[in-house]
Amino acid sequence: MKGDPKLIETLNSLLADELTAVNQYMVHSEMCESWGYGKLHEIIEKRAIQEMKHAESLINRILFLEGLPVVSELRKIYIGDEVPKMLEFDHKSEFEAIKAYNTAIKLAGEVGDFATRELLEKILQDEDKHIDEIEELMDQVKQMSLPIFLTTQIK
Repeated sequence: MKGDPKLIETLNSLLADELTAVNQYMVHSEMCESWGYGKLHEIIEKRAIQEMKHAESLINRILFLEGLPVVSELRKIYIGDEVPKMLEFDHKSEFEAIKAYNTAIKLAGEVGDFATRELLEKILQDEDKHIDEIEELMDQVKQMSLPIFLTTQIK
């Protein structure tokens, strides 16, 4: 099925966002593991895997619409050198993703591609969960203080 060119372009832009997020989260996850924060490592690694699944879904949809998935483009990756910076950068990434998905959902509706819109809405729900989880961790750091929070992340 031939898809709308502007929608395919938008899906490729979302794909670049997802692939960037995968890289950022994997680096943050492995840094936490290296520092001995096993629980935080697992949380971030799980999020990276979810982002990989989002990328896979986008690739499949682009191919279905007879487009060519672009997997060679990434956005700027922001790596935090400490846990609060990681959370800040991850929050920014999710915030931008939510904005992008909302815009893409609107476009999919405008061009009458409701199956793509449904896929994007499902991914948006995951992104909402991600930002909520990050905000929860940020609140814990604020309420407990960073040293106490980090002691809770040792496995």
